[in-house]
Amino acid sequence: MNKKELILKINKLKKDRNAVLLVHNYQRSDIQEIADILGDSLDLARRAVEVDAETIVFCGVRFMAETAKILSPDKMVLLPQSDAGCPMADMVTVDDVRELRKKHPKAAVVSYVNSSAEVKAEVDVCCTSSNALEVVTNIESDEIIFVPDRNLASYCQRFTKKKIILWAGHCYVHARITADEVLKAQKAMPDAVLLVHPECNPDVVDLADEVLSTNGMMSFVKNSQKKAFLIATEEGLIHRLKRENPGRHFYAAGSVKTCFNMKKITLQDIYLSLLKEKTQVVLSDKVSKAAKKALEQMIRYG
Repeated sequence: MNKKELILKINKLKKDRNAVLLVHNYQRSDIQEIADILGDSLDLARRAVEVDAETIVFCGVRFMAETAKILSPDKMVLLPQSDAGCPMADMVTVDDVRELRKKHPKAAVVSYVNSSAEVKAEVDVCCTSSNALEVVTNIESDEIIFVPDRNLASYCQRFTKKKIILWAGHCYVHARITADEVLKAQKAMPDAVLLVHPECNPDVVDLADEVLSTNGMMSFVKNSQKKAFLIATEEGLIHRLKRENPGRHFYAAGSVKTCFNMKKITLQDIYLSLLKEKTQVVLSDKVSKAAKKALEQMIRYG
């Protein structure tokens, strides 16, 4: 089947199965274009609860699909490519969290949403890049264990006197964005606004005009009078920025960075997922109930 035929079949299956397509900003451009809802982790988590559908097809990585299932246990959640995982999420385990609690018994435990369902079930609250600072600032503890992303934790530490205990996890995509290449890009385009994701290394964050989540970048551009932007995040967002902001110019802040895990899902995968109801996200009731508390806290913080 060609692309047009695939999209027609996907749309028919969506209607037949009362399904909705949730798509992360880092997905392939052709998948972004057929999304029912397109956004970042926090936005998609909220919308997974709100959508009036029996089935959610989640185009992202496993922890995102798990999050949708935890928040909407009565809906069928499909992850079109079963091996679309997140390396950062794999960098912290349940045993790691339990050991950290033993070492720091007075600390609250915050987990970035980029973590497994089992880890979420062990922590006090989750956060996303959109609301991490709000969570850290408002949680009732002066000592915070933050897993797994050391860079997001370091960014939050800039704005609070609370003690944040960092874990050594990171996003391999954002870690590859270097200060040297960003400086070269700024030198080449001095009038461009540099937007940096907080998963980037601290020396890259230091160079930013604005530090924002992917949805934050979308909102900033929409409300800005500037015409040129350097984008320090995964290249999928640049496709969306260009598509939704004609007449503006968007460039990678250095060489283009791709998350190969995010790009594993194809239109063919979505079609087969709807056709055969594969791959369904299944979690134990015990894990789901415990993780839901941490995720509901995350959404409450906004």
